Amino acid sequence: MSAPNERESEKVESKPADGGDPSHGLRQRIRQQEILAELGVAALQGASFDQLLTDTVQLTAQGLDADFCKVLELLPSENQFLVRAGVGWSRGVVGVAKVGADLDSPAGYALRSGQPVISNHLEMETRFRTPELLRRHGVRRAMNVILQGDGKPYGVLEVDSRSPTDFREQDIAFLQGAANLLGMAIEREREERKLRAALARNETLLKEMNHRVKNSLSIVSSMLRLQANDAGDEQVSELLNEASHRVEAIAKAHDQLSRGSDVDSMDVGKYIEALCHDLDESVAQCDVRTEVEDGIVIATDRAVSTALIVNELIANAAKYAYESQSGIISVKVARQGAENFTVSVRDEGAGMPDDVDPRSRKGLGMRIIASFTRQLSATIEMKKHDPGAEFIVSIPLQAPC
Repeated sequence: MSAPNERESEKVESKPADGGDPSHGLRQRIRQQEILAELGVAALQGASFDQLLTDTVQLTAQGLDADFCKVLELLPSENQFLVRAGVGWSRGVVGVAKVGADLDSPAGYALRSGQPVISNHLEMETRFRTPELLRRHGVRRAMNVILQGDGKPYGVLEVDSRSPTDFREQDIAFLQGAANLLGMAIEREREERKLRAALARNETLLKEMNHRVKNSLSIVSSMLRLQANDAGDEQVSELLNEASHRVEAIAKAHDQLSRGSDVDSMDVGKYIEALCHDLDESVAQCDVRTEVEDGIVIATDRAVSTALIVNELIANAAKYAYESQSGIISVKVARQGAENFTVSVRDEGAGMPDDVDPRSRKGLGMRIIASFTRQLSATIEMKKHDPGAEFIVSIPLQAPC
């Protein structure tokens, strides 16, 4: 009698997957469907890619009663697979070990042929060799399906077993289902990576834009100061210098935006502190001191309006409270309850006459203060001190609906 062929040999030597117990096979198929549902839910709920890899290899091995499972990521430049995730393998395999991606390995054969591969007798295989990694772990059987992602293969999902129990065609359906779910996650991860890269580019461009706007406004401010020096008229010179300070206040906002990662909001305390530092240098006769509470984050446009109010109040204090004399101007930024914050500007100068309300003045500075106060839905209060005066602006953290 002639020797049995390979397929007949498998029938003789292999044991059925259910071990002769039909109820075991049924229970296994039900568990496989539960596992696919579990993996699908995890993918839909946005589990991290690494977590999905780990869950997939663990649950796939469980669903096939296999000793080992691994995700092999294709490294095209090396023509190899990297063991990207795995279960059952000895230490130093996952994330390190590599397997050939040519036709000589089960995974490479599956990838190159484009078809799932079952080998229930690796020692008798003629289609490919048994990789050293599988030999070292005593693997007798292997099953591989292709992992697709973003229109091209990501690699291979492979289960391996020491057991004499056969892998069957039904097992391929389960393994392919797990691979399809993981493939969706791979595609999502790649798209998210592209989006993150695009977002990073946009953030870089926005920072660069804000930096350039800041530089441009600083040039305008410098030109105004130069014109003020050459005006030959004290009143015109004063107006040009005030305009320069206003432009510089807006430039400072763009400077803050170019340093941060959020263009829609900013820490108003840090912004005003930086602005006051610049004003301290330009208001030579006054010492501008700040005391700000960190973490008061508001919309950028509201922060700019707030800073322009502070700019005008400091200019008024230097102009009217001290005139040509030296003195201290104190600026404070603090929370006021859960929905508001306050900005106060205080001087220790001549103070205000009892019969004069500076808010009723019609000068440009006070008109600017009044305009931005209304825009912010804020309130402004003046307190008289001995010596000096203080203006307190109470501002909602968010614009009223």
